[in-house]
Amino acid sequence: MLVLVVGAGVVGLAVARAAALAGADVIVAEAASSIGTGISSRNSEVIHAGLYYPTGSVRSRLCAPSRRRLYDFCASHGVPHRKCGKLVVATGDAELERLEAIHAQGRANGVEGLELIDGAAARRLEPALACAAALLSPETGIIDSHSFMTALRGELEDHGGSIAFNTRIERLAPASSGWTAFFGREPQSVCFDAVVNAAGLGAQRLARATEGYSHVPRLVLAKGNYFSFAGRPVFSRLVYPVPAPGGLGVHVTFDLAGRMRFGPDVEWIEEESYDVDPGRADAFYARIRDYWPALPAGSLLPDYAGIRPKLTGPGEPSADFMIDAPKGLPGLVQLFGIESPGLTAALALAEEVVAYLLS
Repeated sequence: MLVLVVGAGVVGLAVARAAALAGADVIVAEAASSIGTGISSRNSEVIHAGLYYPTGSVRSRLCAPSRRRLYDFCASHGVPHRKCGKLVVATGDAELERLEAIHAQGRANGVEGLELIDGAAARRLEPALACAAALLSPETGIIDSHSFMTALRGELEDHGGSIAFNTRIERLAPASSGWTAFFGREPQSVCFDAVVNAAGLGAQRLARATEGYSHVPRLVLAKGNYFSFAGRPVFSRLVYPVPAPGGLGVHVTFDLAGRMRFGPDVEWIEEESYDVDPGRADAFYARIRDYWPALPAGSLLPDYAGIRPKLTGPGEPSADFMIDAPKGLPGLVQLFGIESPGLTAALALAEEVVAYLLS
């Protein structure tokens, strides 16, 4: 079986690797000149435990099992990571009920080791913290996402797969025994037995250019801005507020070098933009000081921004991952709305996609 995977982000590479391990011949088409230049390079690099996702959702089903496998993968492939743990904090009594609901949802999702603790216990763990109570999640961690993608690419290539860089797939059309992919200005075409659209922010564009496919969801762009901290880290664990509409709130995270940063917020936008407006720092200071009152003035510096490929907009319930393998179009899988926890869920998601292709 010859499989085309469109997109060399973390999900596309995981799918391509899984297909190659299953014995398929795999080509990844990537519009950019290197792997992971889009969504995969602009996130918090957090390994999520699986706390928040509604029972029965694709995200709840995939996140915790994939997280366990991801830690094993990192250990066996030399991918830098650290299981640092996380505190979700309620900064006042009004948030206690929401914190308890997150605890209950995490337990329903099979997350291990969760513990509700009071403010004093939380401050013993993180002396700089101010909160009424916290949920301790010891299974949360951080990862070098580029090293992870490099490891996925290595296994793909070790099993005969390849990546065609600077190759934008313009459209897809059913063929007598599979799919024809058109690319290039002339254009050129190649036939495949199966195609997986893992194009991230470009997934809807390609889906609209897929002959016979009509179930294209809307794409809503939610920009997340990050600010770095100009000083030494004051926390040893990730610190999250209770979730905010559209995201998980402005939280504390680290890179593996120990640099502390804050974000992302949620900025609904119409067009792709990765500039960080320094003026957004005012809102960051206010939100962070809810749980870290001693945040010094002038200590936040604009860092970077990412864009979540959401399927729902402001004021609407967050949509689940969409994995569409239409029965009338065999050999096609379309992936939409793969935002957080897409990095954590990538290994399990990839196996599910390959199962569709081989069924």
